[in-house]
Amino acid sequence: MVRQLGWDVKKTTRESHTVLRVSEKDESQAFGMKEESFVEEVILELDFEGPDVPPRSHYEAPEEDKTGGKLLQCFQADKILRIIQLDLDLKYKTNIRELFEEFDNFLPGAVIGIAREMQPVYRHTFWQFRHENPKTRVGSPPPEGLPGFNSGVMLLNLEAMRQSPLYGRLLEPLQVQQLADKYHFRGHLGDQDFFTMIGMEHPELFHVLDCTWNRQLCTWWRDHGYSDVFEAYFRCEGHVKIYHGNCNTPIPEA
Repeated sequence: MVRQLGWDVKKTTRESHTVLRVSEKDESQAFGMKEESFVEEVILELDFEGPDVPPRSHYEAPEEDKTGGKLLQCFQADKILRIIQLDLDLKYKTNIRELFEEFDNFLPGAVIGIAREMQPVYRHTFWQFRHENPKTRVGSPPPEGLPGFNSGVMLLNLEAMRQSPLYGRLLEPLQVQQLADKYHFRGHLGDQDFFTMIGMEHPELFHVLDCTWNRQLCTWWRDHGYSDVFEAYFRCEGHVKIYHGNCNTPIPEA
């Protein structure tokens, strides 16, 4: 999945915000992606310099581990505090700087800012857990339910992640497997599934973005068995700041 990344870097003189844009046309050159979406090399040109920040950041995955999951590891240097990760199928209706300001709204303990999933995909994915726990909020629509997350727009507080013992434990394979077993969870949407699953157990790790920051437009699940409940998930009131044309949905021009 090709995405855009913006980051916050610790400097001695000022705070810097930079957005790296990668189009589908140049993704293979910029990220070394092959057809299998494996990462061979990541090179980031940072357009700022200072005594604490190298002018160039370079990451090369080892031969034995060139999976796409290593992509974000090139951002783990302790001088990088915060990243905004954005899918490319987005249309912005406001200055992206306003999204950075959402970091200021994180409660203590929160490490990720992310919007709710706006389709009943996790109502479907958690069907067995919901069947065994008929009063659960898992997979139910907002505002009372926990519909899961959509990772098209994410605010990652890397500094908070590094300092969170809870988040660190949840990255352990045994912990992941225990949660997957508890919820009978077999996902297919990568990081979005992981954040959704741990969010069911530990919602305090997440700052929930308003739906207007990730106004998803895909309606696939409305036509595949969930028309009776679809609008409860899809509804979004307010002035849209970012449109998300997921599943190749056209984005409004106006």
